[in-house]
Amino acid sequence: MSIIKLLLKEIEQEAQTTRNLLSIVPNDKYNWQPHPKSMSVMKLTNHIAELPGWLTMAVTTDGLDFAANPYEPTFFSNTADVLEVFENQLADGRANLEAMSETELEKPWILRSGDYVLSAMTKYETIRMTLAQTIHHRAQLGVYLRLLNIPIPGSYGPSADELEEMKHYA
Repeated sequence: MSIIKLLLKEIEQEAQTTRNLLSIVPNDKYNWQPHPKSMSVMKLTNHIAELPGWLTMAVTTDGLDFAANPYEPTFFSNTADVLEVFENQLADGRANLEAMSETELEKPWILRSGDYVLSAMTKYETIRMTLAQTIHHRAQLGVYLRLLNIPIPGSYGPSADELEEMKHYA
């Protein structure tokens, strides 16, 4: 199987897990944050929803300069809008990755702020970093939801909530 097909398979698997978690965020919890230094639920869910857009950037550009292109996040305070952003970014990222050639994966991609280089990776490594960031922030959201006493779905197997529910049927 080609590297691009393997990446697309992994992206879809992670997208389903992300979709499952984003879909259970209650609309009345978007302003909640667990600590003053932590992101609010709104900032975190919106960031997670925008992350698949980095797939498109990795594939269609040679990098991103924050000094020349300041980051302007979106802020939606309801689950339906967050999911729509996620699905649109994901569809665009997948389409661009599907159109890419394997040799392009080896090309460099630089993240910078002016002259300060934040990271220098290949396009492949940038795609993998995007997946890692999604998984990382999704785990943060899982902790937030747990602190809010909201049962969470499993990621790579059943969650404690799902195992507890299974015991009732055993």
